Amino acid sequence: MKIIITGVAGFIGFSLAHKLLEQNHRVVGIDNLDDYYSVNYKKKRLLKLKKFKNFFLIKKDINKVKKIDFKNQKIDLIFHLAAQAGVRYSFIKPKKYIETNIFGFLNIIDLAKELCVKKMLYASSSSVYGDSKKFPLKETEELKPKNIYAISKKLNEKNAELYSNLDNLNLVGLRFFTVFGEWGRPDMFMMKLFKAHSEKKVFYLNNYGNHSRDFTYIDDVVDILLKLMKKNIKGHKIFNVCSNSPQNILKIVNTFNKKNFTKIKLIEMHKADVLDTHGDNLKVKSYLNLKKFSNFYDSFFRVFEWYKKNKINQIS
Repeated sequence: MKIIITGVAGFIGFSLAHKLLEQNHRVVGIDNLDDYYSVNYKKKRLLKLKKFKNFFLIKKDINKVKKIDFKNQKIDLIFHLAAQAGVRYSFIKPKKYIETNIFGFLNIIDLAKELCVKKMLYASSSSVYGDSKKFPLKETEELKPKNIYAISKKLNEKNAELYSNLDNLNLVGLRFFTVFGEWGRPDMFMMKLFKAHSEKKVFYLNNYGNHSRDFTYIDDVVDILLKLMKKNIKGHKIFNVCSNSPQNILKIVNTFNKKNFTKIKLIEMHKADVLDTHGDNLKVKSYLNLKKFSNFYDSFFRVFEWYKKNKINQIS
């Protein structure tokens, strides 16, 4: 198959592209190498993809990608994973979320129509649920986004539903819950903890660690995306992509600290953050006949060993 992946230099986009290339699919990656976090880190990911002869990179902003970029090539499907990331950053540069996450999404929708792809799978986020108190969160839960990043994702879902109905497009929304793993984002909790330990610096623990996240290992995420890719999906569907097994942040830090001492400083909760996330994954498990997800702590320490071996702190 010939597949477009937007945000191919990002964490999930890179991980998915690498697996698809290993399976001999042809991947056209789109990325503008935004500097929200280390461009050098993104380039290191791309170097691994460029080793495959079936990988092609288009270095462009998603708002500027047009049908002409593909020179009448037959594209089977699109994974739209590009977005302006970072919930807290949305309070600093809100316009970027409108330009990239909303207008960029609409441009890729137009591209999907023009290329007549079989379906498009796009990244939404668990942030659309906001500060819910009812767990685990099902896909039918009322959405209460509390920042512009989450609002942009909710609007994308609404637009996807609209375009699916109007233009007979097959679209799949993916509500990702805190994805972690090898080559993960350096601005996220786990990588920041590893970096603080490696550099013998203080790790600042938000909300005194009194919150939880439904961490989802990248291998499980990629497996779900590959299985959804093969499904004959019609219309618009939305799935939680989560482990349904939330982990307390303070417990994670204390467990890590038993063998890997890191100085911790407890700080207050950031206004952009939600307290807890916990998704219900029954829908995606039933739809794809999934049996189980990776054990969190096994995966957590596997990523730490990878981090040390690859000296990621020297890249990011």
